[in-house]
Amino acid sequence: MSDEQEPTRMASSQSDDLSRRQWLLRLGEMVVLAGVSGLVPESPTALLGAGLDASRAATTLPPGLYDASPEHLVHALSSGGKKWSPPTGSETEYVQPNSLPFQPQFFSVEEFRVVTRFVEMLLGNAGATALSQATQWFDQWLYSAAGVRAAAQHLDQLHRLLAVAVNGEESVRDLETADPQSVARDGLAALHDLSLQAHGQEFLQLTASQQIDLLTFSGTDQPGNPLRKFFKITRAQAVRGYYTSAAGLEELDYKGNAYYGDGPGCKAKS
Repeated sequence: MSDEQEPTRMASSQSDDLSRRQWLLRLGEMVVLAGVSGLVPESPTALLGAGLDASRAATTLPPGLYDASPEHLVHALSSGGKKWSPPTGSETEYVQPNSLPFQPQFFSVEEFRVVTRFVEMLLGNAGATALSQATQWFDQWLYSAAGVRAAAQHLDQLHRLLAVAVNGEESVRDLETADPQSVARDGLAALHDLSLQAHGQEFLQLTASQQIDLLTFSGTDQPGNPLRKFFKITRAQAVRGYYTSAAGLEELDYKGNAYYGDGPGCKAKS
């Protein structure tokens, strides 16, 4: 090989090495994101090519959905459960600890007390902190429901197609049409009326056994019963709120983004 050819060979080698590094980086992102979201592309090139040909992708795909930031990904996965501040310029909003008493945004204070008691009955022996986090989640979920529905109804067509591909048509249509706020209002009103009719007292004034009997034998097996609809969404969000609380995650033995050398609970055969 001549001296003139040597610089060309070295430049070509460096270019190939850079290309390999790009592909390895993209492959690593694909594995992580697929493991988190459960979404595995039909071909690795579906994700790998996103960053290698961004100009072409930008003309056909919704912006920002196929080109994850490696810096943010590494930052998130390297936190190890430690408390940390969001990176400068982050577009994500983070919940800040608040020492003040919680003020419900959807429920009135009295309604929130009723909901808290109902969730307490559903969760059983949940601790006070987990119960508080579950009921706060329910209030926040209902408070944002109208905005979520409006956003779903005005999705860009490509975004909607992507959502349908990932979650299914029924789930997307439910986001576009469901009105859990009305379900909650109607359900609480029905519970109030039933309590007065059956015992002459409001729900929170009843004994624990009377409350259980009221909820058990209130005819909630009727499809159109507003209490049945309310119980359904309350039960679903109470469970969701609990198992995303610290106590719920500990009960699930959730380890987060952790690496296991061997499958947990599986002992290697000698």
